[in-house]
Amino acid sequence: MSKDKASEIPSMGREEYKTTLHDLQVELVKLQRHFIQCEDKILVIVEGRDAAGKDGAIKRIVQHLSPRETRVVALGKPSDRDLGAWYFQRFVPYLPTAQEFVLFNRSWYNRAGVEHVMGFCTDAEYESFMETVLEFEHMLVRSGMKVLKYYLDISMDEQKKRLKARRTDPLKQWKISPIDAQAVKHWEAYSVARNQMLARTHNPVTPWTVLRADNKRQARINLIRDLLARVHYSDKDESLLATNPDIIFEYQEIYVRNGMIAP
Repeated sequence: MSKDKASEIPSMGREEYKTTLHDLQVELVKLQRHFIQCEDKILVIVEGRDAAGKDGAIKRIVQHLSPRETRVVALGKPSDRDLGAWYFQRFVPYLPTAQEFVLFNRSWYNRAGVEHVMGFCTDAEYESFMETVLEFEHMLVRSGMKVLKYYLDISMDEQKKRLKARRTDPLKQWKISPIDAQAVKHWEAYSVARNQMLARTHNPVTPWTVLRADNKRQARINLIRDLLARVHYSDKDESLLATNPDIIFEYQEIYVRNGMIAP
């Protein structure tokens, strides 16, 4: 992302952020009450580079929701058994059933990102994934599941800053992983993998929504607004849900070329 593009994103003061977040969290509670009554199933996939702000965004979404009907899934390294199974098999037990709201903090798209870049899968496994992932997702949608896919995009400078904070802040030590050290080193390879993933798996049924996440407050607010705008629930306050199209937008290839998506 160029500096000119980054400067287009307005700042948000602490009090405005707190007030707006509170109002949107009230809307999230309304949403949960509605889908419990209607036995809906909602799956939100949150992807992005290391330190893109996935944890923080998800935390604000689930903060005041019922833990009985809300789950955050962040799977670790696959076991030997997982490696011998159908790739999507390890994710199936965590999918939402009726009345559940599930957020995946990273997902099966690990295969299109870190596994592909770091050589944790073969080229054949990667290509098989890219050819079949939409069939899998469309099957979920046909079963009655609402599937929303978000990619949190940050600049290289912002990633460096956040990774440094992880190393120096004792409250963020749990976020440090061996992969962090490779994140900046393989920046360009991750950009290529991201671009291929978005181009090949964006579609009308399960489209990708890109969130420019250098500004944490604006990213969290716009993500929640977009999520609420995309689902039906009773007593929705539409006046709260207008998003900034410079911050959150449906993927188009031109955004890779014009700097809206970080190079």
